[in-house]
Amino acid sequence: MVKIIGKLLVGLLVLSTLGACGTSVERVATNTVTDLSGDFNDTDSRLVASEMVADKLSHPWLARFDGVPVVIVGKVKNLTVEHINIKTFINDIRRELINSGRVDFVASSTDRGEIRQERLEQDGHASEATRKAAGEEIGADFILGGTISTISDVADGVQVKYYQFDLTLTNIASNRIAWLGQKKIKKIISKPSLRF
Repeated sequence: MVKIIGKLLVGLLVLSTLGACGTSVERVATNTVTDLSGDFNDTDSRLVASEMVADKLSHPWLARFDGVPVVIVGKVKNLTVEHINIKTFINDIRRELINSGRVDFVASSTDRGEIRQERLEQDGHASEATRKAAGEEIGADFILGGTISTISDVADGVQVKYYQFDLTLTNIASNRIAWLGQKKIKKIISKPSLRF
């Protein structure tokens, strides 16, 4: 009986300790700078996208083009050891370019399959007045691609993370590179017990 009571007391003590370590959540504005681990984050994505778009819109390729250029997103490769959500990063860039009113985008190759399937479905099921015909897609003038790479250096509990973003805008008809964008980020992360 004493053993059972002892086990119950230990169990209650463990439960009360776990209850005291509950999760705490605080909502903050989405543009709040938060750097918890030093890894690439939403703030980095937003800042890099904003600076690269400003650079892209300030170069002569845009003035040389007759009309509003149409861009398609190609491959942007993550060459880092971190998980970086490329889609979020590219969507930051696309949003800023589209909202500028100076660049249009067409659906990516992965998105086009779904759209083309919808067109096929409409062909058999939608009314003549609302059906969208095949062969009406807009061809892209440029393809946007690039790489994200990083270099890391660690010593005595301090880590330096260096990120480099290289984006290329290539004319699809001529293969001429119209714009090269590059953005670099360097972070110093200090942790007394840092081990990598």
